[in-house]
Amino acid sequence: MSEAVDAKHAPLDVITIGRASVDLYGQQIGSRLEDITSFAKSVGGCPANISVGTARLGLRSALLTRVGDEQMGRFIREQLTREGVSVDGLRTDPDRLTALVLLSVEDEGVSPMIFYRTDCADMALSENDIDEAFITSARAIVVTGTHFSRPNSDAAQRKAIRAIKAKGGKVVFDIDYRPNLWGLAGHAEGFERYVKSDRVSAQLKSVLPDCDLIVGTEEEIMIASGTDDCLSALQTIRLLSKATIVLKRGAMGCIVYDGPISDDLEGGIVGKGFPIEVYNVLGAGDAFMSGFLRGWLGGESLETAATWANACGAFAVSRLLCAPEYPTFEELQFFLKNGSQHLALRKDEAINHIHWATTRRRDIPSLMALACDHRIQLDDVAAKAGADPSRIHDFKVLTVKAAAKVAAGRPGYGMLLDEKYGREAMFEFARHSFAWLGRPVELPGSRPLRFEFSQDIGSQLIEWPVDHCIKCLCFYHPDDPEALKTEQQQKLKSLFEAARKVGRELLIEIIAGKHGELNDTTIPRALDELYALDIKPDWWKLEPQASAGAWAEIEAVILKNDPWCRGVVLLGLEAPQDELEAAFAATAKVPIVKGFAVGRTIFINAAEQWLAGKMSDEEAVADMASRFERLTEAWLAARGRKAA
Repeated sequence: MSEAVDAKHAPLDVITIGRASVDLYGQQIGSRLEDITSFAKSVGGCPANISVGTARLGLRSALLTRVGDEQMGRFIREQLTREGVSVDGLRTDPDRLTALVLLSVEDEGVSPMIFYRTDCADMALSENDIDEAFITSARAIVVTGTHFSRPNSDAAQRKAIRAIKAKGGKVVFDIDYRPNLWGLAGHAEGFERYVKSDRVSAQLKSVLPDCDLIVGTEEEIMIASGTDDCLSALQTIRLLSKATIVLKRGAMGCIVYDGPISDDLEGGIVGKGFPIEVYNVLGAGDAFMSGFLRGWLGGESLETAATWANACGAFAVSRLLCAPEYPTFEELQFFLKNGSQHLALRKDEAINHIHWATTRRRDIPSLMALACDHRIQLDDVAAKAGADPSRIHDFKVLTVKAAAKVAAGRPGYGMLLDEKYGREAMFEFARHSFAWLGRPVELPGSRPLRFEFSQDIGSQLIEWPVDHCIKCLCFYHPDDPEALKTEQQQKLKSLFEAARKVGRELLIEIIAGKHGELNDTTIPRALDELYALDIKPDWWKLEPQASAGAWAEIEAVILKNDPWCRGVVLLGLEAPQDELEAAFAATAKVPIVKGFAVGRTIFINAAEQWLAGKMSDEEAVADMASRFERLTEAWLAARGRKAA
């Protein structure tokens, strides 16, 4: 007999099999689907959701399915990769489209949905897609009900079951019953949860003997057993299977049955429940399964697994989307330890911050950025050179080419570019493999802070690409008059709230030295004041400090208030190159300082010469690339590293 799955050393903990779609959630809450005008996009489908949910909780997960060879299929693949889900089992179907689902939250617990799944990619899964070596690289597989509805996908899942069982792995069955995906309800009845069917019951009952864990709602337990009440359903399933059975009961939590089923429905293991405001029930079961698997495969007790499952389900019903809203393990543990004063977890700022910070799109442990978001300074250079200000647009494209020449596709490089003169430069930026782009929103030179194009900042941000970071410079000093400080604080607070609302990262740049004394306590005091207002940017951009003590205080303030902060980048203020190199060296032993965003030191010479017609495009690119490369080398050398 072949060797069994090695539970301790298997490359994967779980492979989920079946549906993968793009969910389009209506953003107008309490509205009919007919009246929805805008949608939020996310990965959807029970197995896809579970793969993300388990990955966020620390399991090594993979999804086995098909997606279309188009933008929505690539979105699913890329998003799974960002979430840490293995896509080794994700097949691209050249002939079929990725499934879509349109949904709305019309009322509490009422979410009309339309499945666009006619001959879709995931339902074309076949036995040929099942690589037995891949299946047995996992400790467990999750098979799902919908994929037993067609002969080809049924055969695929049964082949996977045979393969994992032959190696001693675990089979988990999420009943996942959607009547209209079995042809039992109309297109408009996507939210319908139960239609009795002897055909469906016979199909699902044949799966039960091979299972180690069976999870379903009361309706799903009944359809899987072919009986008409929950207790009889459980007893029927027990006659067919020795599996652990988990009965999901919505707001009442769950009951776990790990042995004989008595005549008392409550006679099982009950995890701790969590009273919560129901906002959207869709995807809650997949979050629940993710939490249960984290405990079950992690060796926890069934009671603990059930508690974690209930908590994860509570997160999901309190938020709008499916997979993007599922908790990370840090978030889950914080909630279990501290609870929440809010029945609507989406309104708990502490939990929301942990969720935001632990689900960022990418890790950026180091950042070396060429800043060319300057407007006033380049206006002055153009005026001095007698150049048409429109040429600044073209110059900024050259700065991108210079930065790209140095970055050469390596991680950790970025830029700052502005909307006023940098639109074409942003298009050029998108053609290269940079790690990060920041965009300013402040009116240059404003004090008190004003936004550049409109004070309704949220309406601007919604148009930005999701991976563009908001950058805001504020001339803020802790010794400013109270009225000025209050006005600037309120402006930064409104920006922070808008950034979170639209899902964009935020960098706040603080320059204190131009309007007061800069000593060891100036910046720490400034940051403390802003943190006291619950302003928690993803990045800080700060001026070089005079002493190691100042940096130690800055780091202490950040770690005390926001241990999930990405870190600090240094600004340049047109300092000479050797001064910047000294500033880099001064922060070599300050872990919170992650990089730099320097501009005029790099581009000002080229700008003056090029706008005056004394330097060609190629010469300008070469000049800026040389200066940027010298700075990056100095930064890396200060940290004992060399350019890759």
